[in-house]
Amino acid sequence: MKTLTIKLTAPLQSYGNEASFARRTTNDYPTKSAVVGMVAAALGYRRNDQRILTLNQLSFAVRIDQVGRQLTDFQTVEWKKDTRKITYRDYLQDAVFVVALGHEDDAVIDNIKFALKHPRFQLFLGRRSNAPAGVLEMQEFADQAPVAVLQDLKWQAASWYQRRQQESSLEIIADAGLLADKSSALVKDRVISFNQRDRQHGFRAIARTTVPLNQLDAQSSDLDTQHDPFTALGEE
Repeated sequence: MKTLTIKLTAPLQSYGNEASFARRTTNDYPTKSAVVGMVAAALGYRRNDQRILTLNQLSFAVRIDQVGRQLTDFQTVEWKKDTRKITYRDYLQDAVFVVALGHEDDAVIDNIKFALKHPRFQLFLGRRSNAPAGVLEMQEFADQAPVAVLQDLKWQAASWYQRRQQESSLEIIADAGLLADKSSALVKDRVISFNQRDRQHGFRAIARTTVPLNQLDAQSSDLDTQHDPFTALGEE
């Protein structure tokens, strides 16, 4: 099995679960359906394209490298004339996740990696307003399953977060079949339809494990924001 890791980081992310019109909540980690949607957008699949369903077959795991703080925003919506409602939207601030996608056919992973580097449609992390913080960072691993990769991959949290280091381990959430020795639970994030008028999700079995931080090297996810604009002017 070939595995592709994708680091997901942005000022805001949101991964919806069961919600009403008035309140849109978020999971504390990326759902498989959200990642499938991002991959489908990169590949240029439209919402009714049946090829999206084949992406459910990808092996999926995600590691929470930097726990996000929750933010609740409210919007006033005029959903019919002279009738307004206040709706609430939940987001994760400053979170860092590493998603691992695996497939037995190497070509499938190669196509996904190329598409994420050259997306046909806009990429976003849960909602259209949540653009990734720059070009997606990806790595390939031959003959390794997603969970095994995440158990060895360097810690991707920001330097300031690593210095705080309140956690002793990082949590991994994966397809239950990838963690057969762990107890499983059902979540509703398997894509059935992305049709805006008939959006549907089915159940998927997941399992959880942890990896001790003392077994991982650290790799800062800080971006280089230091620059001197006058260097562009050159010397006289």
